[in-house]
Amino acid sequence: MARRRKFTASYMQRIVREADACTAPGAVGALLRREGLYSSHLSKWRLQVAASDAAAAPNKARGPKPDAAKAVDRRVASLELANEKLRKKLDRAEQIIDVQKKLCELLGLPTAGEAP
Repeated sequence: MARRRKFTASYMQRIVREADACTAPGAVGALLRREGLYSSHLSKWRLQVAASDAAAAPNKARGPKPDAAKAVDRRVASLELANEKLRKKLDRAEQIIDVQKKLCELLGLPTAGEAP
């Protein structure tokens, strides 16, 4: 009983590469006869190898490439903005602490720095 042959991907790639390297007339036919293959195998495998090569190739991003200098400038600007916000919060917290100290002095309550 005849069984269907199964070919590995590496075998198919090797045969396609060998067939593409053939330059002499009749060399591809000799390769196919030596391997016991049909020309339909080769044509299908060429498509599969091309598809796998295209899938393995990295996709190039379209559009302008990002400028590293501009990215650094944007990063510096965002850090300066965050720094300014934190300074404002610190100033507010210091004002609140000063008011609390004055309130404790007015009411005669001990502060954190004084022993009870």
